Amino acid sequence: MKMSRLFQLIAIFLVSLSFKTNAQTSNLLKEKIQQIISTKNATVGISIIGIEGRDKISINASGHYPLQSVFKLHIALAVLAEIDKGNFSLKQKVQVKKQEMLPDLWSPLRDKNPNGGNFSIADLIKYSVSQSDNVACDVLIRLLGEPKKVEEYFKKNNIIKDLAIQFTEEEMQSKWENMFQNWTTPDAASELLMKFYSNKNDLLLKKSYDFIWKTLKETNTGGDRLKGELPKGTTVAHKTGYSGTNEEGITAAFNDIGIVFLPSGKYYIISVFVTNSKENNDTNAKIIADISKATWDFYLNQER
Repeated sequence: MKMSRLFQLIAIFLVSLSFKTNAQTSNLLKEKIQQIISTKNATVGISIIGIEGRDKISINASGHYPLQSVFKLHIALAVLAEIDKGNFSLKQKVQVKKQEMLPDLWSPLRDKNPNGGNFSIADLIKYSVSQSDNVACDVLIRLLGEPKKVEEYFKKNNIIKDLAIQFTEEEMQSKWENMFQNWTTPDAASELLMKFYSNKNDLLLKKSYDFIWKTLKETNTGGDRLKGELPKGTTVAHKTGYSGTNEEGITAAFNDIGIVFLPSGKYYIISVFVTNSKENNDTNAKIIADISKATWDFYLNQER
């Protein structure tokens, strides 16, 4: 009995020592990131969940940051949840009329189909997530009913709480102030990625799960952000967001959130939101790229 108790105490000690060592080590990465952002005229929120969740780094990560197109991931996940319930299907065709192909929004879908057409939900999600298509995004919102339905899905199912989605892409683009009503925190963004990738609570059925992660890995926007300084061919499943710059030279959102896969197959989660920035777009992108590279080097070194 005494020997058993001794082993328990040793195990507790080793676990606590491991947590302490991880915290001390991750502080080195945290310090490096703080050096990167300290000279920038912007607010930068960072949330990182390390390999196997052993450590977590949060810098300015509890504030409200405009989602911009990052919310297209949330919309896609809410639609996939409805598909898993049997309310829709990936192959289901949705009619998009010519008048819905709005001319002032970014839309590769409209550029290829200016007169409208019938598109599968799978294609609409691919356009919306991988190419950040605004027309496809708003069609998916209409399928669900309204933007608030997306927010309700995550909150009612206790997935994440720090989230607000009030406006469509068309509405966000129509008025600068509207984007601030679609927000999340960097910590909530990383939590979202962690829960849906681990899928421990069966948030998605296998077909939907495989579909969304393949789609995220095919994202072709923001190649100069999380992927910007990583080795060529690195697999990153991510979603970007961008607000544009107002007359005062302020960029409200320059974002990228994702899962980065190391050569070993292990992964870490990283969410970076740049807001209230007076830097130019090249600098905003480099902020994210530099943070991403520092994180990559840190975890790659741990693998050796």
